[in-house]
Amino acid sequence: MNRTTVTAVVFDIGAVLVDWNPEYLYAKIIPDPEERRWFLSEVCTPEWNFAMDGAPSVSDEVAKLAAERPEYADLINPWWDRWREMLGDEIPGTRAIAEDIKRSATPIYALTNWNAQTWELGLAEFPFLGEIFDGIVVSGREGVTKPDPRIFEILNSRYGLDPSTTVFIDDSPKNVAAAISLGYQAHLFTNAPELETWLRELDVI
Repeated sequence: MNRTTVTAVVFDIGAVLVDWNPEYLYAKIIPDPEERRWFLSEVCTPEWNFAMDGAPSVSDEVAKLAAERPEYADLINPWWDRWREMLGDEIPGTRAIAEDIKRSATPIYALTNWNAQTWELGLAEFPFLGEIFDGIVVSGREGVTKPDPRIFEILNSRYGLDPSTTVFIDDSPKNVAAAISLGYQAHLFTNAPELETWLRELDVI
């Protein structure tokens, strides 16, 4: 592919541009690794967390779960009360790649599975996320999450994207597979150097 066939680049955000992990908070609250593993797999489960990505409010869902499991309420409530402590740092090198694309004048967008309420907290911690993109689709605002094709359709229609000439970058194999099935040129993100090499091969940067 040559440079003229890439008309836009779409980034995932979590684990691609910024780091987020419940372990950062819950290692402080539940020091024992086995107890923490059990809590994060049986009470504040990955499925529960994923469902919140398509919802408007984390605080409401945390309150609901705390009411359903009152014996763990003191451990559940920090998921909202101390949510910022689950944020890590920027993923090394990826922001610089996004800035290179921005300088090249290629339109750059984000498609993220992120709760609508905590998205505002994320923007406060990482202001560049609100500055670097020409448009952002946030799952919690739309009520639908990747890899559902509907959220890709929202992205395409809102910003006039042609998947066949759009590059899509995500750390989730399911999301990358969904993008490929919809015609995107997709990259499974593992680290910034590999992403940079791939984008240079496409002559995007």
